[in-house]
Amino acid sequence: MIPATTFHGRKVALFGLGGSGLATAHALVAGGAEVLAWDDNPESVAKAEAEGVATGDLREADWHSIHTLLLAPGVPLTHPRPHWSVELAEAAGAEIIGDVELFVRERRAHAPQAPLVAITGTNGKSTTTALTAHILRNAGRDTQMGGNIGRAVMTLDPPAPGRHYVVECSSYQIDLAPTLDPTAGVLLNITPDHLDRHGTMEHYAAVKERLVAGSDTAIIGVDDEYCRAIADRLEKAGGKVLRISVTRTLENGFFSEGAQLMRAEGGRAEPLFSLEGIGSLRGRHNAQNALAAAAACLSCGLSPAEIQAGFASFPGLAHRMEQVGRLGHVLFLNDSKATNADAAAPALSSFPRIYWIAGGLPKTGGIESLRPFFPRIAKAYLIGEAAPAFAATIGEATSYEISGTIAAAVEHAARDAADDPAGDVVVLLSPACASFDQFRNFEVRGEAFRDAVRALPGIELIGEKRA
Repeated sequence: MIPATTFHGRKVALFGLGGSGLATAHALVAGGAEVLAWDDNPESVAKAEAEGVATGDLREADWHSIHTLLLAPGVPLTHPRPHWSVELAEAAGAEIIGDVELFVRERRAHAPQAPLVAITGTNGKSTTTALTAHILRNAGRDTQMGGNIGRAVMTLDPPAPGRHYVVECSSYQIDLAPTLDPTAGVLLNITPDHLDRHGTMEHYAAVKERLVAGSDTAIIGVDDEYCRAIADRLEKAGGKVLRISVTRTLENGFFSEGAQLMRAEGGRAEPLFSLEGIGSLRGRHNAQNALAAAAACLSCGLSPAEIQAGFASFPGLAHRMEQVGRLGHVLFLNDSKATNADAAAPALSSFPRIYWIAGGLPKTGGIESLRPFFPRIAKAYLIGEAAPAFAATIGEATSYEISGTIAAAVEHAARDAADDPAGDVVVLLSPACASFDQFRNFEVRGEAFRDAVRALPGIELIGEKRA
């Protein structure tokens, strides 16, 4: 835990007692703050009370004595309308911040030289965060990873010289961190998302920009118009900007040519890293993640050799094109995190011949947008509620069966793929659907796929089970 010593002696209101909110309450108490916490969920309030956190309805609090409102990132700050606790804090003139802001204040107070890599983007931020932390750890650096991935940021070890932090930041967390100041700030991409909480794309992009605007080095993917504009704006203002791209050659920055990751300076480019043969980093989307991680680690003082070694040993994230096993020439991949068609596209674009397991609770638009990938599908195995609709979309484009369940789909796909004369093929779970028709969440769905693969006679499992 990181005690919030910068709030010693201050009276703080806290709203939102989920995992990160409760962790923040404990950090404030440990740092000597006077905390009054609340949540709209009575069970969350009861849990906080049982753990020794002072609670009370903030509607009845004396806001004249409250210095700060600590707001959980899931609570609306601005849209569709401010939460009632936000309105009370604004009326009283109290500042409104979140746990990431608490963390950066502690870092500045106790170890400002501790490297901080903060990562955001509409897509890819979790993989980039995990990859960056893995490279640092693999190179022997004392590394802490958390934020929007894994551990709540205030549960990490306290800032210390030489301790590296890799923090994934959602737009909600950035919105509540006005003085976020990473050593290296990464902005991967911006596409429409969370507009119910930000109102417009312009506001959403402006929130994302704050992370890199406060960075010593801003690492920005320039393959979309919003990020290109942000990179140009920050550079014009005198900031240090490193551009990355997987769609174009850059005169200055980092870009990909197939499996080669290039660094360009003054129009002269040289290969710096290779992703050749690294199964956990297949696909153009992972090339972007790798470019960003490499640029961040170079900014933290790692050598190219240390970064390449980290790439080679990266196991990948669970449920994101996760390599589960191999049976002869057949590779089994768990991409259960692909809960809509756009999310399934990267995996489908990464392999020439696929035995595709898809379906679940359908999203608007179904799989029509994936039609360009149908020539890659040797056969589709359709599961869940979406099976009839997906069958109608596929039509005569390729062969399919309605398998119903993941267990049946894996069994049938393994049998068919084993007889494929094309050579290396993949059995891919990339559902393009939510999981809620058959499973509690995508993690449980992915675990069902793993179990079905493990049950195959002769299967050679890859790596260890990861939650």
